[in-house]
Amino acid sequence: MAQGAVSFSGVAEGIVGPYPPVFVVDSQARYIPLEGRRRWRGFSRQALHVLVALALFGMVLEAGCIIHLYSRTRDLVSIDHTALQLKSKLLKGHKESEENNEILVGITRSPNPRETEHKPTAHLTGIGQLENGVVMWESNDNSLSALKHKMDYKDGKLGVQQEGYYYVYSKVHFIEECSVFKHYVWRMTQAYSKPLQLMKANRYHCPSQKSRQQNSQQSFQQTPHQNILNSYLGGVFLLSSGDKIYVTVNNGTLKSGAEDNFMGAFMI
Repeated sequence: MAQGAVSFSGVAEGIVGPYPPVFVVDSQARYIPLEGRRRWRGFSRQALHVLVALALFGMVLEAGCIIHLYSRTRDLVSIDHTALQLKSKLLKGHKESEENNEILVGITRSPNPRETEHKPTAHLTGIGQLENGVVMWESNDNSLSALKHKMDYKDGKLGVQQEGYYYVYSKVHFIEECSVFKHYVWRMTQAYSKPLQLMKANRYHCPSQKSRQQNSQQSFQQTPHQNILNSYLGGVFLLSSGDKIYVTVNNGTLKSGAEDNFMGAFMI
């Protein structure tokens, strides 16, 4: 019995016998407890929920940005369309004014009489004579087409009494064949010893031989409109008190008439 006990004990310790006993466990095998697996699954689900929420938030944010960009683009397109319409109208009016040499008046609100009643304004018409190329305007204060307010006139020069930005303009009608007609607007100021050229225009017209033969049979009063040219100058300038503005022309026969020739300035 003692030997059998020893033999059984040897079998129990795994020393003797061809097969390992059923209660022998491999010590290298890994085992994850059930509680750990449940925790891992819960963490995975939470992470998935967070990712889905972030994806939905990104989609909502992108949709909002697209809607905002679309609204801004629609407004810009509307503004551009309105600007193009206004530009086309102004260009059309400017083209017509260039053909007729008229002052282009933009789309503005009606002026307030209180805002304009104290601003310097002058409008001189007609041509008396030329002195060294300087146009001498009619200085008759009783003329219906002439206007002077807070500005003086002497020897063909319009005097500025108040400093500010002025729109200065001049228009003349002339007859000149095959020669350059020169139209200038000058400024005399105490800051410079010589006059400053503000604006200029050079016009050239040479009629054909057929047109000359037709015009030779007609008098000056019956000269066709195509042979009477005109030149218009206008611009905004900063003028100081004491400045003088005047107009000169060269190489041309000016057409008389208060409505045909004028010069003026007004503070803006």
